[in-house]
Amino acid sequence: MRAFVLSGYGGPECAGLTEVPQPTPRANELLVRVHAAGLNPVDYKTRAGDLKIIHRYPLPIVMGNELSGVVEAAGDAVTRFAKGDRVFARVDKKAMGAFADYAVVQEDLAAPIPASLDFASAAAVPLAGLTALQALRDELRLSAGDRIFIPGGAGGVGTFAIQLAKHLGGYVATTASSRGEALVKRLGADVAIDYTRERFEDKLSGYDCAFDLIGGDTLARLWPVLKRGGRVVSIAGMPEPVTARKDLEAGSGLAALFWAASLTTRWRAARHGVSYRYLFMHPSGAELAYLGSLIEAKKLEIVIDRVFPFAEAREAMAYLETGHAKGKVVLAMA
Repeated sequence: MRAFVLSGYGGPECAGLTEVPQPTPRANELLVRVHAAGLNPVDYKTRAGDLKIIHRYPLPIVMGNELSGVVEAAGDAVTRFAKGDRVFARVDKKAMGAFADYAVVQEDLAAPIPASLDFASAAAVPLAGLTALQALRDELRLSAGDRIFIPGGAGGVGTFAIQLAKHLGGYVATTASSRGEALVKRLGADVAIDYTRERFEDKLSGYDCAFDLIGGDTLARLWPVLKRGGRVVSIAGMPEPVTARKDLEAGSGLAALFWAASLTTRWRAARHGVSYRYLFMHPSGAELAYLGSLIEAKKLEIVIDRVFPFAEAREAMAYLETGHAKGKVVLAMA
């Protein structure tokens, strides 16, 4: 079968399409014929070796973290799915494997695709949708009336985060270019700041929480936007000790490393009376099914920027790396 395989850590030349054997599902797994797969920043960060400290994959390995497709076969212990079922999933992050004609998925990580979705749209949901849901609902504990700042609202996670924040009752401010302003407002943003012309810290203050999708200078300038007692969850800043213990189930060594690496960020947060948390999302079929119910109820729109044929996987990755995508970038296997 065709697969997009990581053979070494580094630039675009380190991953490419090749032929590999079809995987065999274990007792609790599904063999899925992949129809589409979503791309995410974690993909090119993995290829570049930026995440080796967290998980060093045995190479070569099939890349890809989310997919949609049809169950081709099911392991003996599988009870919820059968051959022919349409499913989508965020695959096991220790295994990857979504960028291929066939992939194995643990039963508890998969969910039925909503009837209204095609495969490309379904493949765009799992990683970004679950990240937004877990950050807003579980970590920030967003509730009705809370004011939340979500910089970078026109990107893959951002388009889900704006809508889920509104669903939870939040008042949402975000940043976008002039090209993305209409999009974020359509998705429900109450305030949209054009970051090419204005600095958000000059426009916003007294917010309850923030979901940082950009990191770097944006995170460094974010603290004054929040009131004392405010909360920040980031997926683009520096991991901290809770990241190691809770998200990665790692030992004290990695927690200590993250403690040192995040010291400046946590110090800045403490100076402003704000809590800081870096989140690595976790796969969940049950939570993905919940997102599916919101999609079916037309409470969650999926925004796709471009769909690339599988043969152009390397070009799709390069396009995502430009940082200009509005919504998700997807590979179509058929």
